[in-house]
Amino acid sequence: MNGKPTILEIATTNYQIDKELVSAAMNSLQSLCGLNDGFLISNAMERFGWAFFKILIKSELLSAIQLKLGDQLMKSKGKKPEEKFVSFMINFFQNNDAKVKVKLIDD
Repeated sequence: MNGKPTILEIATTNYQIDKELVSAAMNSLQSLCGLNDGFLISNAMERFGWAFFKILIKSELLSAIQLKLGDQLMKSKGKKPEEKFVSFMINFFQNNDAKVKVKLIDD
């Protein structure tokens, strides 16, 4: 949102399946934007039945998402651009069958 990579934290109770679904969703998103190698997914940390992992969205992919899907981003819930982006990503993952919670990480 400001020219640097964006990090999302993903929380799930079904890590193996949801990680594959999130990865596939991110691959389709970057294909839609005409990019390769636009994101990285970390290994999970598990606590109390939940698994947490991070997605680093590189600035090139973020810019392409804003360019190609800006109208959908603007229609997403939230007042601030960051809130709209998280809402957009939650909906995108749900549309790809991943039942995950998404949080924006500020660095």
